[in-house]
Amino acid sequence: MESEWTDYALLMRRLTRDLLTASLGLFAITSSSLAMPGSAPLQQEQASEVQWNGYEQLDLVVEGKPARLVVPKHAAPGKPWVWRARFPDFHTGCDLILLERGFHIAYIDTGGMLGGLKAMAVWDVFYETMRAEHDLAARPALEGVSRGGLFIYHWASRNPEKVACIYADTAVCDIRSWPLGSGTGRGHAATWQHLLRELELSKSAARDYPYNPLKLLEPIAEAKIPLLSIVSLNDTIVPPAENTFLLEARYRELGGDIQVMRVEEGTARSNGHHFTHPEPIRPADFIERHASAFPSSDRYLGMHGSLERSRVQFDEMQKGRVAFLGGSITYNPGWRDAVCDYLRARFPRTEFEFIAAGNPSMGSTPGAFRLERDVFSHGRVDLIFLEAAVNDSTNGRSALEMTRGVEGIIRHARELNSYVDVVLMHFVDPQKMASYRASEVPLVIRQHEAVAEHYDVSTVHLAREVTERIDAGQFSWKDDFKNLHPSPFGQRLYAASIRRLLSRYWAVRRLTEMAVLEHGTPDPLDRFSYDAGEMRAPTEATALSGFELVEDCDPRAGGVGGGVRGGFHNVPMLVGTEPGASLSFTFKGRAVGVWVPAGPDAGVIEHRIDGGEWSAQDLFTPWSGGLHLPWVYVLSPELAREEHTLELRIAETKNARSKGHACRIAHFVVNR
Repeated sequence: MESEWTDYALLMRRLTRDLLTASLGLFAITSSSLAMPGSAPLQQEQASEVQWNGYEQLDLVVEGKPARLVVPKHAAPGKPWVWRARFPDFHTGCDLILLERGFHIAYIDTGGMLGGLKAMAVWDVFYETMRAEHDLAARPALEGVSRGGLFIYHWASRNPEKVACIYADTAVCDIRSWPLGSGTGRGHAATWQHLLRELELSKSAARDYPYNPLKLLEPIAEAKIPLLSIVSLNDTIVPPAENTFLLEARYRELGGDIQVMRVEEGTARSNGHHFTHPEPIRPADFIERHASAFPSSDRYLGMHGSLERSRVQFDEMQKGRVAFLGGSITYNPGWRDAVCDYLRARFPRTEFEFIAAGNPSMGSTPGAFRLERDVFSHGRVDLIFLEAAVNDSTNGRSALEMTRGVEGIIRHARELNSYVDVVLMHFVDPQKMASYRASEVPLVIRQHEAVAEHYDVSTVHLAREVTERIDAGQFSWKDDFKNLHPSPFGQRLYAASIRRLLSRYWAVRRLTEMAVLEHGTPDPLDRFSYDAGEMRAPTEATALSGFELVEDCDPRAGGVGGGVRGGFHNVPMLVGTEPGASLSFTFKGRAVGVWVPAGPDAGVIEHRIDGGEWSAQDLFTPWSGGLHLPWVYVLSPELAREEHTLELRIAETKNARSKGHACRIAHFVVNR
């Protein structure tokens, strides 16, 4: 690797600035604080004032070797980390993304030791130092550039249980290729002589060196450690045909999981060995996917079906419309914004439109009836993030309603666009945590998951993940997550889990048959699911008696008070406040109901279909005392698909906690 250090030093600033300006636009690149070979070693045991690209850097000395630990502004749960081998300031784009995601980045300078046994002894001590003194995760991601391959594969083969994954950048995999240069590569005579001395090898013994990465793969494969490599096809310093491509073939023969990124051409000045990294988010995703610190195996993703249709739309068509449908956890800023940022970074050429269709207090039943208005009125939608587990359970929806709402949303969405992908998220609340701790899957998650499996919809088991990670001592509900409306810490955790799901599906670009096929539509789990829900205007009511249309209705008026939700005040509503007030509504469909702001004066209504028997519905909810809660009451959910007439009247009775008899109808709802 003649002039390798010089080339790295010269290229490092320009490459990292250009790369990060283009891909992230977030970080200012500063010069390295780590000494290069031949300069005086760092002497500080620890220097908290040192900065690396805007992050705190701890400078350490371990076994007499200079080392450093770069600290994220917000550590991810379990304190995951990347352990770099050699040239820690080259191709830093991946590391900067991971720092933003809460990873620590560690490095110890054992450069002249060329990955031999003496280097491994130092690495062992460094690992224990990171664990004992900095409380980092048990299984780091190993990241090696160039001759760094000699270190990462050797240490992984000796400690496979301590390695989460390996990312190798133009890595040396055979000392006969570099530094010997016995193949097509250029080699480096001075480093070859140094290697013989450092590793205490004769020339003949060196040719059969037992710690060549190519000879160390069996224990790595047995441990199922995933590998990702990147190479330059015109590299004459470390030719991929003599290094990475041989390793790739052998690892696959052993049943290992390996992917190789190929760059067509490295720079002429570096003899093809250096290049601007084309996609740093890909190794960052790979590392986050495999090295996030879980208390047990990663079982928090329901990998049903595929997200290939949306991937092709974003990557090939370079246009995408993405909707976020849910309650207040989706409405509030946090995870949703982070997912939007991720999609922009993952598909930098794509023009995105993001639809924020979160609405506080609303679960799957109102979601099914507002899907057309709030989501598909914008046009074709390619990907929907759907959450309803918290509101469906805390609002007391029945198991039947939980199924009908979520199934209705998915079926209706795929009727409107048969290529739309859906991700269903099971967010956390204290009740779900209690269920998991009692070894029970919460009812709402059982219902939603059954729908997801039936329709090949991927799911993110955030309630189970949060519970198990809290129980593993990685963080606490009180101090970190804080609430079912997550703190910034919780929002970051939600975003990281969703990224892992997306990156797992999109790890490899492939135009598959799956991408050009429509989603299948199996028979419904429940034929009365709300799969053709719509909202109808209050002006469609007839035979008004005691009800009047108030064009700018504020349910708080007249001393009623209480809070309100957006879209349910200062809008047209049918308002009746006295017993006996009545109306009729004619429709065609399988279900009918009303959407009301149920507040402090909410009354009881009676209703019947087509002149049948009267039934009563109390509009007062557990939250109505202080809030005009928007609530969908499906009054008749199982009708024949034909024309019907709903008759509705205000009852003489009322809830004892209510101030009055009011019924304010913002919308009728119909399942066609």
